[in-house]
Amino acid sequence: MPKIIDHHKRKILIAEATWKVIVEEGIENATVRKIAQTAELSTGSLRHYFSSQSELLCFSMELVSDRVIQRLESREFSEDQDPLEFVSEGVFEVLPIDKERKIEMEVWLAFSAKVLVDSTLNELSNKVYDHMHQGLKNVIHVLQLLQYAKDGLDLDLEVNRLHAIVDGMAMHHLLNPGHFTQDKMTRTLNYHLKSLCK
Repeated sequence: MPKIIDHHKRKILIAEATWKVIVEEGIENATVRKIAQTAELSTGSLRHYFSSQSELLCFSMELVSDRVIQRLESREFSEDQDPLEFVSEGVFEVLPIDKERKIEMEVWLAFSAKVLVDSTLNELSNKVYDHMHQGLKNVIHVLQLLQYAKDGLDLDLEVNRLHAIVDGMAMHHLLNPGHFTQDKMTRTLNYHLKSLCK
């Protein structure tokens, strides 16, 4: 009998090979040939799934975004849980605090740089930015709904500030992990979130 191939699993395998090449060798070396070699596929097999490098990069970045969203959506708040702890753990889903999330952030930063020179990636970049922004808006909104947040907060400005803090911390940690350690990242986020609360 011919072997049955799960095409979605194969695309995920290719996307993960793309992440590996980007993290180890940089996005400029994420060629179709190199990714196929890393995925242990022929170039022809890879092109069966992705007709261009941009299409492959888009799928790889969407997979990063989808995995973050899945983790966030699987979280449930219980009444005996500290609201501040609950929302901070949610924000940590998008920060490089472990190997998996570090890879996701490194890949995302490399992709973001590629967007500057490849306009075909703009739509996905904007889509993921909007998802991230909405997720951080939900963080502030949850604190407000639970009557944990200070009165009179400007929701839009606070979301902008939190988004900038999260992006900045991720970049500082990836570029200078010896100076801006994971512990500093954790304490900085908790300090900021506490400043929003009564």
